Amino acid sequence: MKHLPMGQTGVKVSAIGLGTNSFGGRAERATSIAILHRAIDAGINLIDTANIYTQTASETIIGEGLKGRRHQVVLATKGGMKTGEGPNDGGSSRYHLIRELEGSLRRLQTDYVDLYQIHTWDAETPLEDTLRTLDDMVRSGKVRYIGTSNYAAWQLTKALWASDRREFVRFETVQPDYSLAQRAVERELVPLCRDQGIGLIAYFPLAGGILTGKYRKGQVPPKGSRALTQPQFAKRISDQALRLAEDVAAVASELHCSPAQLALAWLIRQPAVCSAIAGATSVAQLEENLGTLEVNLSDEVLSRLDEISRPFV
Repeated sequence: MKHLPMGQTGVKVSAIGLGTNSFGGRAERATSIAILHRAIDAGINLIDTANIYTQTASETIIGEGLKGRRHQVVLATKGGMKTGEGPNDGGSSRYHLIRELEGSLRRLQTDYVDLYQIHTWDAETPLEDTLRTLDDMVRSGKVRYIGTSNYAAWQLTKALWASDRREFVRFETVQPDYSLAQRAVERELVPLCRDQGIGLIAYFPLAGGILTGKYRKGQVPPKGSRALTQPQFAKRISDQALRLAEDVAAVASELHCSPAQLALAWLIRQPAVCSAIAGATSVAQLEENLGTLEVNLSDEVLSRLDEISRPFV
């Protein structure tokens, strides 16, 4: 397994991380634990989850699966999304974050998480209040490092400035939607990460399955796929995205690898990226993702991939 620096923390994480939003959902408990164990055995050490994944089942299953192996992983979870119908069941307030961190620790059966990430921007809570809360979490020993997810470049810049000004711990990572089919982060966020030494952890590296070739124009989406279970995701499946998937598949065929392996290999070669979070609903799917590390990309192939995905920048 290839390991890359996680920002400026001195910690190295696997270039292919394990996304677990299917644990307890599209992957039942026993399968999820088998995936987790195989991932660790293969050298994957970044395990990424969130308090809201599969109504907390993801964290619970990971807690069970990590018994005796907690020390082998960089465990990352998130807080800040809506968890209920109450007025304080969401956001990045001290009230909500402390409650959610404690719940995550119980479910994960650990007394600390390595990376605690704010799941999305909260315009209603003063940023310095959120940062002070995160600073307290780190000082308490319950969190090692902090990161964020779904922040725009200006939001991350504002947070870094506030942390430096108030001498709080600063965000070490950011987790955006990034793939050949979603390259908008290259405009501002990637340059910011490179300038400030922020590690970029990419989610949806296969565009939710679009880049695997499983969706085809004029055909019914596969049973159980996001296109059927998540109506919002279906909006991503445009004719342009499907054409990109066909082009990626053509290049992959020439290289004798799968489209998914090619898309992941491209992503972990991009500046600032320290890990691509790839989910799996079976051990076989995980094995395919691991094959990414055997894919060698020449400058000519990288140039071709850059060209065919240019409309998505």
